[in-house]
Amino acid sequence: MGRKNTDKIIFTEVPVLDAGAKGVSVAKAEDGRVIFIPNVVPGDVVDVQTFKKRKSYFEGKAIHFQKLSEHRVEPECQHFGVCGGCKWQNMKYSQQLFYKNNEVFNNLKRIGKIELPEFEQILGSEKQFFYRNKMEFSFSDSRWLTENEIQNDNEIQDRNALGFHIPKMWDKILDIEKCHLQQDPSNAIRNSLKEFATQNNIPFFNARNHGGLLRTLMIRTTSTGEVMVLIQFFKENKSQRELVLNFLSEKFPEITSLLYVINGKANDTLYDQDIKLFKGREYILEEMEGLQFSINAKSFYQTNSEQAYELYKITREFAGLTGNELVYDLYTGTGTIAQFVSKKAKKVIGVEAVPEAIADAKENAKRNKITNCEFFVGDMKDVFNAEFIATHGKPDVIITDPPRDGMHATVVEQIMKIAPEKVVYVSCNSATQARDLALMDSLYKVTRVRPVDMFPQTHHVENVVLLEKK
Repeated sequence: MGRKNTDKIIFTEVPVLDAGAKGVSVAKAEDGRVIFIPNVVPGDVVDVQTFKKRKSYFEGKAIHFQKLSEHRVEPECQHFGVCGGCKWQNMKYSQQLFYKNNEVFNNLKRIGKIELPEFEQILGSEKQFFYRNKMEFSFSDSRWLTENEIQNDNEIQDRNALGFHIPKMWDKILDIEKCHLQQDPSNAIRNSLKEFATQNNIPFFNARNHGGLLRTLMIRTTSTGEVMVLIQFFKENKSQRELVLNFLSEKFPEITSLLYVINGKANDTLYDQDIKLFKGREYILEEMEGLQFSINAKSFYQTNSEQAYELYKITREFAGLTGNELVYDLYTGTGTIAQFVSKKAKKVIGVEAVPEAIADAKENAKRNKITNCEFFVGDMKDVFNAEFIATHGKPDVIITDPPRDGMHATVVEQIMKIAPEKVVYVSCNSATQARDLALMDSLYKVTRVRPVDMFPQTHHVENVVLLEKK
């Protein structure tokens, strides 16, 4: 071990031990302190240069590989390591599943401190690439330069980018040539649009000076082949806006829904924006077991359609419905799970805080001719109370699929009060799920657990738990 640049320490021949949170791997320094290292794989032996030192850990980067892990694979994507997405692309898929399963097990065991059944095998995704149905790209007139470009003395003419934010750099965009996350025509649309806009001198956005015209591009696709494209413009310029939209419409006749937004505010979130239809219809249709779900620009829909189907099947199986049950679906979103289980239930009540999502849920139920689902809007901790249960009946089964923060403590209390026979808890964050399971441990026993991988090449993992009354 030597010192360099005062606070930058170099550790030599450090074995990488584990895959940690947020996609970085974990090693240990000689003094026992943890070192977090990106872009390495458990089993690698590396020399590490630290760039951040804290009381109990270092952050560093591998500057030399002494030995390569047997779990390594060559990343598919040319942008790996710079882009910041798909952090596990250099790890065999079987190992990705192993570490995801481990994370769920450790969280449930350490945080939940509850008795667990044997886990059912983690469900891998059939598609390991091109599985996402929604991607968002940002325009920039001052793209991120690679180290080679910086070291090369040639003057760089083209600074336009259409791609992803560099991690922790809010105003720097990496230009993407080929992304391995969304099926065609996603790459073709992005690349053609960038080329057309550059050739026609249509200005790309500048986040620092708040100038330019083209701001973001969103592409949504469905397993049935429908395509939605939404362009966000920073200001109205009718001739240039129509030039861009007409180009997309003519070049890609397969676009089902072509939309745009004029957004001059500081951030580029869509939820408070007025979305305008340029061509086609305002939504695209996803299909699952004969059910159709309309997805508009603001809709939440599971980002991996094929794997969402597998997740919902596991949820329905865990619920073990016979056709006689009253089911509550908490955090129902656009009501996909509610409608998916409805044919096996007597009645399903869905509750969700986002009014637009509930409007979508009602519309979808009508489209699918489902008459035994009712949807209600409101903040879960306020709506889901004794009066609500008195009005709609005591559920036999509760399905809950909360956001990353887990369930509000009052919602957990209310579930404990009404004490349905079964609770099926779907989670995208097993740490908050574990916390909630611990709160329910006095009344419920965890009888089944099955992690589901929705996001290959990343550290994210979903988990489904069945709780039954003790």
